[in-house]
Amino acid sequence: MSQNLEQSLKNITLIAFDLETSGKYPLEAEICEIAATKWRAGEIVDEYQTLVKPSHLMSKEVIEIHHISNEMVSNAPQISEVISEFRNFVEDGYMVAHHSPFDMGFLTIEFERAQLSLPQRPVFCSSLLSRKLIPESPNHRLQTLIQFLTLDGGTAHRALDDAKACLQLCLKCFERLGANATLDEAFAKQGRTLEWPSFSMAKLQENPTFELVIEAILGHRSLNLTYKGGSRPGKARRVYPMGLVRNPNGDFLVAKEEGDSTAKRYLLQKITKAAN
Repeated sequence: MSQNLEQSLKNITLIAFDLETSGKYPLEAEICEIAATKWRAGEIVDEYQTLVKPSHLMSKEVIEIHHISNEMVSNAPQISEVISEFRNFVEDGYMVAHHSPFDMGFLTIEFERAQLSLPQRPVFCSSLLSRKLIPESPNHRLQTLIQFLTLDGGTAHRALDDAKACLQLCLKCFERLGANATLDEAFAKQGRTLEWPSFSMAKLQENPTFELVIEAILGHRSLNLTYKGGSRPGKARRVYPMGLVRNPNGDFLVAKEEGDSTAKRYLLQKITKAAN
């Protein structure tokens, strides 16, 4: 797909999206709500929203964050039933989320499981944009920015309302770039390119070591890990993987070591060996 990054931001289709999930980390957790709102020529032209039934019951701690109960999703479709229509919904625009890498990590897994092509356009992150363009905000959490800019936040931590708030925030950021700002200028101001292939789990699985790690997460199994960092560099340790995060600042595994209840991050580039 050819991309004209010199076109005005006023002329693009912008799609703000948001997920609610059953936990913090991809592979270990799943999507329980997915939503998006589509903006074009100065107005919202379409919306998408659905609850999603995870394969496992959600914990009380997670439910207290987004208030989506296990009863609410009991009759909802599984992600495999809706991921294709969501992929079609976002095909014609540039996407934006607040902390986009989080949402992109979860979505890329589902696109690949369904054998769908990954979107080809780079993605905006309203958190990164707001840090550059709204530096006077006390912090750059979505709810803080909503209050600081007096935006309509709706119900916090519900996917469609958060997507709408993200859209408003992104448009405020675009305003501060100037009336004639282009896509290229906006991505440059963001300071980081967020491309879908960078979040591919299928690509990671081409590495036998990372494939074992991914299998351990999905199978809820422990494994021996040899790591070049930490207090015991180069020595094997037994860990219980909790999730794997692809991140522009460095991909990492979240795991607990045997005998230690503290979750730690292990940079994938420093993992030299994994064994069952």
